[in-house]
Amino acid sequence: MKTKAVRLYGANDLRMEEFDLPEIKEDEILVEIISDSVCMSTYKAAILGKQHKRVPQDVDHNPIIVGHEFSGNIVKVGAKLQEEFQAGNKFALQPALNYKGTMWSPGYSYKYFGGDATYNIIPKEVMEINCLLDYRGDTYYEASLAEPMSCIIGAFHASYHTSMGSYEHRMGIAEGGKMALLAAAGPMGLGAVDYALHCERRPELLVVTDIDEERIERAKQIFDEDEARKCGVKLLFVNTQGLPDVAGYLRELTGGNGYDDVFAFTPVKAVVELADKILGRDGCLNFFAGPTDKQFSAELNFYNVHYSSAHVMGTTGGNTDDMIESLTMTKNGLINPAVMVTHIGGLDAVAETVLNLPRIPGGKKLIYTHINMELTPLSDLARKGEKDPSLAKLAEIVRQNKGLWCGEAERYLLKNWK
Repeated sequence: MKTKAVRLYGANDLRMEEFDLPEIKEDEILVEIISDSVCMSTYKAAILGKQHKRVPQDVDHNPIIVGHEFSGNIVKVGAKLQEEFQAGNKFALQPALNYKGTMWSPGYSYKYFGGDATYNIIPKEVMEINCLLDYRGDTYYEASLAEPMSCIIGAFHASYHTSMGSYEHRMGIAEGGKMALLAAAGPMGLGAVDYALHCERRPELLVVTDIDEERIERAKQIFDEDEARKCGVKLLFVNTQGLPDVAGYLRELTGGNGYDDVFAFTPVKAVVELADKILGRDGCLNFFAGPTDKQFSAELNFYNVHYSSAHVMGTTGGNTDDMIESLTMTKNGLINPAVMVTHIGGLDAVAETVLNLPRIPGGKKLIYTHINMELTPLSDLARKGEKDPSLAKLAEIVRQNKGLWCGEAERYLLKNWK
């Protein structure tokens, strides 16, 4: 079977190509991919090439398919797996395999296994460690976005706290505590806000910072402070641009005691150091954003580490349980991963989108692999619809859904685009 895919050959070398897939083995599965959401991690792999820890050293001769936040349909199941998986079913995927201690992952490491393609072969190890999930949801994009949501969920679960005189680590964010999400009006930050408001273990105070007023205003439109209050959370958005004493201002919001949980959503030295400065006693700092600079560092107050029991950690990716939690909460209407999405496009838009990702404003870029469509902001649909009736209809669907992507929009797109 032929597939069309975007493949990485080396640093800054992405190519969309059509090629043949081999016949699947008895312990493999052939799938059709429908949607993939573009991750900043894919950008990092694309610009680093074989310098990236997950990218094989022979990628220039054996290119890999990029993209790891994907969903689609099972097409053909190998003989050994036919009791567990059935052709025609939808699937979701947990790409953080961690298989036998290796760092190999779809979208980084495999010749025939990555999200920015029309068809893929899923290798045996994915099923062996239960990372291919049966998915019964109505939309594909929600399954794609379950992966970035699982990263957020995993970060919340990985936070920990202690008590004086005790060596027990209580896992998870401080329930009823004070939380700060720094540089968090982007896609992952908005996902974190959604989860913080609707998960079982919630903070009492949630402060979200950014320096982009347009992004903050969009976040306020999505997350109403009165609605947050109904969840038992006091939600505050703060533009820290121009504040003379940012740390002092943020600490004052807690009554001067600092925050129990602080997440840094960008690998910027000033942001990481701000996170350290606003920690309260037994505060947990999660450096959530992975840097491309292997020498990235920031100053840390070790006086507070010693006397205030401050602790610092980082998480990357989630696990299968986090993925299942994301899918379940989405199915039950508790979270809406569409808050992350600001752009849609086709497979032909992937290479340019990935290589320019930091310079494209907005949130998640959602790709539908079986269509050709330039990367299009949801906010531009109406304007472009003046010349294209199909886009005008899509714009109206999105407008009626508070400007957010939705199942009706996905179904219309898949039906009406080539």
